[in-house]
Amino acid sequence: MCETDQKQKNTPRVATGDRAILPEGAKTIPVYIMGKQYEVPETLTIMKAMEFAGFKFLRGAGCRGGICGACPTVYRMAGDYKLHFGLACQTVVEADMYLAQIPFFPANRANYSIEDMSGQPELIHALYPELFRCVACNQCTKACPMDVDVLGYISALKQGNIEKAARISFDCIQCGLCASRCMGEIPQYHAAQLARRIYGRYILPNAEHLKARVEAIEGGRYDTMLGDLEGMSKEELEKRYVEREREPDFAEVGSWQPKDTQHL
Repeated sequence: MCETDQKQKNTPRVATGDRAILPEGAKTIPVYIMGKQYEVPETLTIMKAMEFAGFKFLRGAGCRGGICGACPTVYRMAGDYKLHFGLACQTVVEADMYLAQIPFFPANRANYSIEDMSGQPELIHALYPELFRCVACNQCTKACPMDVDVLGYISALKQGNIEKAARISFDCIQCGLCASRCMGEIPQYHAAQLARRIYGRYILPNAEHLKARVEAIEGGRYDTMLGDLEGMSKEELEKRYVEREREPDFAEVGSWQPKDTQHL
């Protein structure tokens, strides 16, 4: 969950967070945060703009890359009836944007133990019977900041296709914006999370290379290496990390191996 706290001190406004660098001559534009107008540089993301305006993010907003789902934002543009949705960490501010943060949406999550389940879709239907209240309005998909086809995976769940639902919902970040717009009051993102867990635990075939790696770990192959690392000082660990051999950023999958292969 992402919480904010308005600073009261009359100190100069500076961009904080991940050190936003403002281009020379950047213009300021008016935005409305929780109903109050602020002047912020037009180049900032919503999160950086809020910090520039004096808000402080206390917890739960650390990734700043569209992954953690802790900064969902609902906004309207002045004079436009339409609601827009985005993540504060990656959506750039626009003039006359009216912002409201929704760091948490109180949707019910079913209680279950994945170890006591199976790959049968009826289990999801029993835990989330509200799936069948879906009227296919597609507001859930329109609200998703990750462009996930929410209606698509809900339809797949209703049809009993867990694999399809798991694959469609793979990019879900659990922000809850879909549930906030649902006419049927469905906690879509919780149902999709269960589908992915069932798919990974009971439907997806086990990877042979992963099985071999687990056997190597349990057999003690890496105990000596881990022991050596545990005995290093912080400075030695930092040096080892900085000097490590890195995989090229754009290497094709399976095309690269380190020169030192003793720990593979």
